[in-house]
Amino acid sequence: MLKAQTDVFMGCDSPFEAAGTVLFGAPFDSTTSNRPGARFGPNAIRRESYGLELYSPYQDRDLSDLAVLDTGDLELPMGSSLQAIAAIHDRAAEILSAGKRPFLLGGEHLVTLGAFQAAYERYPEICIIHFDAHTDLREEYLGVSLSHACVIRRCWDLVGDGRIFQFGIRSGDRSEWQWGRDHVSTHPFTLDGLENTMENIGDKPIYFTVDLDVLDPSVFPGTGTPEPGGVSFEELRRAVTTVCGSGRVAACDVNELSPHYDPSGASSAAAAKIVREMLLALGG
Repeated sequence: MLKAQTDVFMGCDSPFEAAGTVLFGAPFDSTTSNRPGARFGPNAIRRESYGLELYSPYQDRDLSDLAVLDTGDLELPMGSSLQAIAAIHDRAAEILSAGKRPFLLGGEHLVTLGAFQAAYERYPEICIIHFDAHTDLREEYLGVSLSHACVIRRCWDLVGDGRIFQFGIRSGDRSEWQWGRDHVSTHPFTLDGLENTMENIGDKPIYFTVDLDVLDPSVFPGTGTPEPGGVSFEELRRAVTTVCGSGRVAACDVNELSPHYDPSGASSAAAAKIVREMLLALGG
């Protein structure tokens, strides 16, 4: 039986039996292609959450009214992507098998693959909504197919065409963009078109993955792969609320916070607030 740890995301200490959403962390960054440090993201998000209130004036909702459990971080082998993905898969599958929603805190973006594999096994018709600065559609990166630069391509290997919807993308090789035009739906540069996408998905289950570098580095410098030209915090807050509030989100994640690149703590606070808004929209 999964239980809460002592240091949990604020207000997320409900019993496993009662919880509808179950948080867990994946402190892994072994394939980071630029600046490492995302392994420290989950704990930074929890720590900064205590600087926020449980109540969201945006949604007029309070975390104290929801049943959410934070089970803490997995202990992952830094030298093996395969073993790390397997451990993440097993935790997500355990949560899903109990009829609950896994909410993964990364970690680099490769951690998404383990949780998505578990969600796909339970919901074969699942779609992906992907917020990111980068396409993450490479077949391989420096000869490695299990990389945070390849994670959405690995998810495509499971679901195929017509099931992946990307937003905010503004970086990637020419070959990724060319391949993506035929196989995924990419909305470059902005989060425009999200409402229409949600309408088209309808009541199909969704895996929602948020790479925080979708934010502009002027408001979110604490990431390993900053990419100028991103969205504002308010644009992201509204968008995650739309997905979590109107879609059938079966599983989700927030990833790629590297807190030590922003000593002010502002990036960690932004990440924590996004997680809060997602939890409240999901719980509503």
